[in-house]
Amino acid sequence: MRRFQKLLFSLCSLFCVSSVAGLVRVFGYEGRDVAVSCSYPKGYQTYEKYLCRNDCKDKDILIKTSQQNKTRYFIYDDKSTRIFTTTISNLLSNDTGKYWCGVTKDFHDIYTQIKLETIQDSCCNTVNNIHGDEEGSVSISCPYDSESVDKLKYICRGNRPSTCLQQAVITSNNRENGRFRLTDDTKSRIFTVTVSSLTLTDAGSYLCGVQKYTGPDVFSAVQLKVKEWCCVKAKKIKGIVGHSITFQCPYPPRLRDNRKFFCKGSHRSNCTDMMMGQSRFLLHSDSSESFSVTISQLEEGDSGTYWCRSSPQWMVGNYTQFHLSVGTKEQNESRKTKLDELPAHGTTAGLPDATLYSLIAVLSVLLLLTLTIILVIVCSKKCHKVKETEVIAVGNKLDFKEACGGEDVYRNHDAVVMTSQQNTSKEASARYCLDVLDGDGDYGNITAAEDIYCNEDFHNTLR
Repeated sequence: MRRFQKLLFSLCSLFCVSSVAGLVRVFGYEGRDVAVSCSYPKGYQTYEKYLCRNDCKDKDILIKTSQQNKTRYFIYDDKSTRIFTTTISNLLSNDTGKYWCGVTKDFHDIYTQIKLETIQDSCCNTVNNIHGDEEGSVSISCPYDSESVDKLKYICRGNRPSTCLQQAVITSNNRENGRFRLTDDTKSRIFTVTVSSLTLTDAGSYLCGVQKYTGPDVFSAVQLKVKEWCCVKAKKIKGIVGHSITFQCPYPPRLRDNRKFFCKGSHRSNCTDMMMGQSRFLLHSDSSESFSVTISQLEEGDSGTYWCRSSPQWMVGNYTQFHLSVGTKEQNESRKTKLDELPAHGTTAGLPDATLYSLIAVLSVLLLLTLTIILVIVCSKKCHKVKETEVIAVGNKLDFKEACGGEDVYRNHDAVVMTSQQNTSKEASARYCLDVLDGDGDYGNITAAEDIYCNEDFHNTLR
């Protein structure tokens, strides 16, 4: 009987699809769960229900009410509403395809066709980058198509479409939620979410979502960056009691027509407007890019932190911070004297200037003394070698002064030249003399360009 029913189903699926109780489209995100719900006629509450794939043969049945739990499948039959629901957990990409909800019946079962589509749980190919300033506000614009004018709009944090609606920070059904406010311009088909009093923790990924009842919701991605206030440097100014001082406050040219603010306080959120009821404070509009504030007749109580800005909102680039310290002329001179007594920048840590200079002088003297000792040692060795050469010459009964024409070999650069008739023998003698001199390294100061000719007596003596 069962096989006959399956045969009828196969024939029906091929030729009688129109007789099937409708087509249900189901969408699910990979890695998440999806619920497939199917209704059935009245009177079939006690009949067995099941979910199958493909041709719905016995091997294609995934789960039935007599099993309830089976690996990734769970089935529940709500008899009061006549709807049974099958949950598929941990969706995979290959779960995409055609399914059938079946209700067991004599001769032929009742079927509902299901088309399941799996989608990756991430978004999107393009990201809209938005910048905001700490404690300021920012607007996130989310466009949508003409078919979504009446659909639910929402925004959530993160980048997971599967849980975005459940974790939405605000929706078009509830347009205000704390620091978040949603407005919808149906003519331009853009809904805008404004975030006020920005904090550093507001930075991150966001998804704009539009609900679709016949398919998966449509999303657009936003990356919000929040600039920290601490990144703006403060200017330090010193003043003297009874004198005047001027603050220069630059601002962007686009804010030229805005009201200018000058306040005092440790924090910008609770500073006091000093231009109200303060006769000693005078504001000047210097140009289209700056204004100045002058405080006359300075008092010590004027010391503190000041803020000037040209916009109602505290935004980086729209304000300047000052730290003013006011003292008497004597106090300022005392501070200057103390600063002059401090070690100069770059001095070795822990050493005053006098000690450092003394150390450098001692090291210089030691270095000079060492070089002097080295030179003395080298000269001593040189003289010792010259004396040894003289001893050898005396031992051979040679007088260098006579041998070389009565001149010192070291200084006699003019050759002792004999008559032209004896050139040949003198040249030979010269070569012999050079050979002798070249044999001793102490005569290296005689260059090759200098011709030294020894007399014949010297030549004969050596023979």
